[in-house]
Amino acid sequence: MTREHFDAIVIGSGPAGEGAAMKLVKSGRRVAIVESHPSVGGGCTHWGTIPSKALRHSVQLVADYRRDPVLRRLFGVSQVGYPEMLESAADVISEQVRTRNRHYTRNHVPILHGHARFTDPQTVALSHGEATRTFTANHFVVATGSRPYHPDDVDFSHPRILDSDSVLRLGHSPASITIYGAGVIGCEYASIFCNLGIKTNLVNTRDRLLSFLDDEITDALGYHLRHQGTVIRNNEEYECVEPRDDGVILHCQSGKKFRSDVLLWANGRSGNTQEMGFEEIGVAVNHRGQIEVNDRFQTSLPHIYAAGDVVGAPALASASYDQGRFVGTLIADGETDWRLIDDIPTGIYTSPEISSIGRTERELTARKVPYEVGQANFKSIARAQITRHTVGVLKLLFHRETLEILGIHCFGEQASEIIHIGQAIMAQPGKANTIEYFVETTFNYPTMAEAYRIAALNGLNRLF
Repeated sequence: MTREHFDAIVIGSGPAGEGAAMKLVKSGRRVAIVESHPSVGGGCTHWGTIPSKALRHSVQLVADYRRDPVLRRLFGVSQVGYPEMLESAADVISEQVRTRNRHYTRNHVPILHGHARFTDPQTVALSHGEATRTFTANHFVVATGSRPYHPDDVDFSHPRILDSDSVLRLGHSPASITIYGAGVIGCEYASIFCNLGIKTNLVNTRDRLLSFLDDEITDALGYHLRHQGTVIRNNEEYECVEPRDDGVILHCQSGKKFRSDVLLWANGRSGNTQEMGFEEIGVAVNHRGQIEVNDRFQTSLPHIYAAGDVVGAPALASASYDQGRFVGTLIADGETDWRLIDDIPTGIYTSPEISSIGRTERELTARKVPYEVGQANFKSIARAQITRHTVGVLKLLFHRETLEILGIHCFGEQASEIIHIGQAIMAQPGKANTIEYFVETTFNYPTMAEAYRIAALNGLNRLF
């Protein structure tokens, strides 16, 4: 039987897979995409980034409407539930799929549907229904993403026990929800549900929310989640989950019990490497199902690469796309001068948003770096007053002597957009990456961007 051969086969069509495939085909390579789901886009498009952020946007619009007395007088009272919010996310997903299909069609990249399993280091078998086809390639890029972690003692088949995938199929608005796990996913969904007026418990396994962020920012997040109605409990470990016909009870080792209509498990993720034949061909996979790679994203077999969530941190769509392009460059050219950036901006779509890049105050203090802080409170910024999004702050951390920007932390509406202005300046070489740039630059008025000028002036004033 003749096996179709490609220069490279990319397994997975999420950000990492798309980045690799597009770079390779633009470099003149014959490439195929393998996708087990009926539609392209991967978990990012169908279960992760796109649906949750579209859902958050719709919920934020409802929250703004309820807060604005003028809008309420003009349009009356509108009761909107969780299922209605999901409808807007479905529209965005469909458009994203159409856009990506056009990319592959225009660039003559075939999409092979099925579950891929390596039968030898150069061959994959694709199972789709009853049919199985085999393909060979010189190189492979594994970009299969990740899925929610399921402990064996929790019954995820029960309709009241959800994960970050199945919560997007919830067909009603629960009266209450308990979220176990207060990482990025848990905090984002806490913002979504509490802003819909749903009683929300957020159970955190650590001593503070999102401890990798600046302490002041996470303190602000905790305050505003509580202000919006979320009950937060830190330093809790589950003992068991008890589903009932009329609800579900989370039993914690501390003796606490949380009873709610539904439970959202948001504690951990596993790489999508199951039943792919990696053990048989000698590709190393760790206990979390993540593929082990070197700094060139090569597995233990050098012609097989892996990128994106399947290799672990930072597990961001933006970073995954860059990793895919980096891998595509290495396969196409053999070598590259391009290196992935060390400082990757973090965007967390809570309400309000959080975004950061660079060092935190805690890190700088531990390293004994002499730094100063410049702040701009959103409540004093004209654009924030106009939009009525006055909750928030922009923090600039900079070296007291050189004025070099060391870290940027933003909490508030459009934080994930605002951060990129500072990112661009931080990346400049030599003395160009100081906060003096923001003092000497003219910003449009009124804009949120002028928060940089206000924060820079505030910081410089602390030096004298």
